[in-house]
Amino acid sequence: MAEQRRTERLDQPREPRGITLPRFDAEAFGRWSEGIARGMGTANFIVVMTVVIAIWFGWNTLAPAELRFDPYTFTFLTLVLSLQASYAAPLILLAQNRQADRDRLALEEDRRRATAQKADTEYLAREIAALRIALGEVATRDFLRSELARLAEELDEAGQRRQRLERRQQEKDSQRSTDGPGLDEPRDELDGDYARDARPER
Repeated sequence: MAEQRRTERLDQPREPRGITLPRFDAEAFGRWSEGIARGMGTANFIVVMTVVIAIWFGWNTLAPAELRFDPYTFTFLTLVLSLQASYAAPLILLAQNRQADRDRLALEEDRRRATAQKADTEYLAREIAALRIALGEVATRDFLRSELARLAEELDEAGQRRQRLERRQQEKDSQRSTDGPGLDEPRDELDGDYARDARPER
């Protein structure tokens, strides 16, 4: 008795006295109920149930009287079907509740993912807007093409002017060689004007 009192602890509640219900795994029982509900919701179950009831009716109607275990009014069959219905309904409800819990978790996960995707989309939209603003000051491909085309035209014009100057210089050199050594440079309109202005007036 003293040893029993020593083993009792005051910081823990006593175990309830009386009938203790057996403990079971709720997850395993839930899976089992879902399996039953899934099986009862198929066409095979309906066909098998119909065949069993038809055999029950046939045996208890056509068999000899001493072999009939459930004569007409089929009281035992009614009891069996009532028991089946009374157990099937809670099992189906339990399976539906588990499915509803899974659907709720899936919905919450989808909502969380949608929120994350929305945040990512808003972030990407802000980044794209910032890139557009930054690219507004950067030379585009069309602008570079137009500038390169303009530079190419200016280079072509400069090359043509250089060729014209070279031809003129060649013409001047050829005229110097044909006019003789006395003239250093060909006379032009200014030279004639100077000579005319230098004459004494009469």
